[in-house]
Amino acid sequence: MKNILLTLTLASSATALLGQTETHSQSAATVQPAAEPHLKNLRQLTFGGDNAEAYWSFDSKAITFQSNFKQWGVQCDQIFTSPVKKMGKDTTRKSALISTGFGRTTCSYFMPDNKHILYASTHEGDSATQKLTNTPGYDAEGTVSPDGKSIVFTSTRTGDLELWIMDIDGNNQRQITTGLGYDGGAFFSPDSKKLVFRASRPQTEEEITKYKDLLSRGLVEPTNMEIYTCNVDGSDLKQVTQLGKANWAPFYHPAGKKILFSSNHHSKRGYDFQLYMINEDGTGLERITNESMFNAFPMFSPDGKQLIFSSNRRNHGTRDTNLFLADWVD
Repeated sequence: MKNILLTLTLASSATALLGQTETHSQSAATVQPAAEPHLKNLRQLTFGGDNAEAYWSFDSKAITFQSNFKQWGVQCDQIFTSPVKKMGKDTTRKSALISTGFGRTTCSYFMPDNKHILYASTHEGDSATQKLTNTPGYDAEGTVSPDGKSIVFTSTRTGDLELWIMDIDGNNQRQITTGLGYDGGAFFSPDSKKLVFRASRPQTEEEITKYKDLLSRGLVEPTNMEIYTCNVDGSDLKQVTQLGKANWAPFYHPAGKKILFSSNHHSKRGYDFQLYMINEDGTGLERITNESMFNAFPMFSPDGKQLIFSSNRRNHGTRDTNLFLADWVD
């Protein structure tokens, strides 16, 4: 989290699609690494820069994501969208720019109509955007429930980083979590009745003092986080993982009983992040990815057939992080 004002903004994807232009040619490699049996027909979708937080449209046809790819004319993270079938071709197309191109943006998510996109931004908007929150500080990490009725997001409006829920139009905003520590990166279960999220819970006096000091400066140290679930009203709060280090980017399996997430708990170096799957009750931990040193932001398509995630595999020694798409095999 940056020490900047972030507000949740709504933009239309329709006008942005008019600005697509051709860019450089790239080889669209179909990648099938060994020892990743859940991932079939793995395909690379982007080819440069940092591309992350790719989330599906409700009809499973398009994605929205953030990128700082310089050849697309941006200097820091901006929000783009594209039909999945047009990505990863031999001649790649510039994805449609959704955000204004100003400030820094993050955490984009399709609205139920598949035409509008929710995202967080430091800009103050223009005639093509609509602000859904207006609280000084940090309102971000918004995602939409599968039934299209609610939005969950993280906010500092109470002085701590807590989960909040509001109606799809921004009304009826109410606090969900209350424990001291960072609560964020929340997603709904497939039936829209539960939330899964990452959280830190400082315990000792030293940990609490450090957390509050960082928070006062608009910062969070994401080195110790675990995965939690709760009902959408905040009840039945449960800690799913007790692995240590950083466990984050959780997302429910389509059946609603398992959770995918990214973790470096196995790593001696700290940076090696792999995707794991675990039962809701914390049993049955299974490693999903084995290639590269960074795999995160998994999201199943609404139809449950495909998984999209970010990875630095196949980046030829650069620091690029790209989007990858795979058919999911249970």
